[in-house]
Amino acid sequence: MKEEEARKTVRTFAFASFLNDLGSDMIYPIWPLFVTSVLGANMAVLGLIDGLGEAIVSISQAVSGYISDRIRKRKVFIWSGYLCGSLSRVGYALSAVWQHLIIFKILDRAGKIRGAPRDAAIADISTKENRGKNFGLLRAMDNFGAVCGIVICILFFRMLGYKNLFLLAAIPSSIGALLIFSLIKEKKPADIKIYKGLSFKDLDKNFKLFLLLSSFFALGSFSYSFLIIYAKEFGFQLAFVPVLYLIFTAVAAIFSIPFGRLSDKIGRKRVLILSYIFWGLVCLSFIFIHSYFAIILTFVLYGLHKGALEPVQKTFVSELAPTAYRASTLGGFQMVIGLCALPASLIAGILWDRIGIFMPFYVSLSLTTISVVMLIFVKEK
Repeated sequence: MKEEEARKTVRTFAFASFLNDLGSDMIYPIWPLFVTSVLGANMAVLGLIDGLGEAIVSISQAVSGYISDRIRKRKVFIWSGYLCGSLSRVGYALSAVWQHLIIFKILDRAGKIRGAPRDAAIADISTKENRGKNFGLLRAMDNFGAVCGIVICILFFRMLGYKNLFLLAAIPSSIGALLIFSLIKEKKPADIKIYKGLSFKDLDKNFKLFLLLSSFFALGSFSYSFLIIYAKEFGFQLAFVPVLYLIFTAVAAIFSIPFGRLSDKIGRKRVLILSYIFWGLVCLSFIFIHSYFAIILTFVLYGLHKGALEPVQKTFVSELAPTAYRASTLGGFQMVIGLCALPASLIAGILWDRIGIFMPFYVSLSLTTISVVMLIFVKEK
């Protein structure tokens, strides 16, 4: 693919991602409050729903990654994934009890079938010199869309209420699906004619070790909902809670591209270790420093963690993966991480309800430490 055409494709993916996150993050800041306050669920149920969503993400990405490699097509998974996200928000608006949310959460997260094929498409048209930057751009546009969505939430939530805001949030993802459908042109590659399927022996020991340590980290990396509820329990007013979400999302948006470029220069491992350190500082701050300013600063650290982790992790996996099986490997990686996220948020919710609000952070800090030590032994290509 020519360089200019590759840049156009990356920009189209990035703008569609911006629109999707614009819609999704209109509701994410108030999602934990909607589930617990409006529909009456407890923290364990919130953890179950969030964890179930991440597990569905993992399965959908693995399946779509495998099929995408097998049929050598990416586009259909991407636009249909955005459409699923749009329809799910309509379902949230129609939900009367928390049990209804499970169905639409599954539809929402099943929309992540776009993830592995899209990431593989970006990896395919990138070079080693710009791959981190391209993934950083994609993640930055994700987060900038989220920032705009949060601002809309803050400005219009009191006027629209939960359900009307959910309906409004369905529109941007529909537009994103239309953009992908109409603007992306894909060609069947000529270099790989037969897809025999990915097997575990096709993966080298560095990828296997990275998968293992990432699984440990994911087991302790519960959903953002716990940070939001912690802030609310500490005393932040309901109107300010979306601002906290805005803070970490804006920080992640600003730093995604710089962290991606930094990984192009100094290597993926160093930036990933930095991202784990940021998360460890989040846990330590919530455990030991109890003030309004400290909590706000902790959301800044959480944004730095997300800005460093998400683009660089995908870049690293795409480079450790066999070239012929990039979508399958990316999807398989996300499947394992997502399956770990189900017990992570569920266990965090149970620990929160039965032992105390600090216990999930102690457990997460321990698993993060183990992950950092293991990452030292992974070799970059």
